[in-house]
Amino acid sequence: MRPDYTRRGRGVLKDLPLPIRKAFYKQAGLLVENLFHPSLRAKKFDEANDFLAGENQPAWRFYFVIEGDRYVITNITPHPK
Repeated sequence: MRPDYTRRGRGVLKDLPLPIRKAFYKQAGLLVENLFHPSLRAKKFDEANDFLAGENQPAWRFYFVIEGDRYVITNITPHPK
């Protein structure tokens, strides 16, 4: 598996503060190694569209879909509390 990004996902990633971006890259590496890694806390976010969510930091989430051999990152947002 490998990570990939939608246009929106790339744009959001580029605009993130450096510490959040670094944390995301670390989590993306864990995602590629093991979708079920405990620190990802990956889960179904939208059953109808097969969207999944993973934890970037306690206050941030990233959203992705699985397409073939790719994890396609669609968005990275602050956690809506």
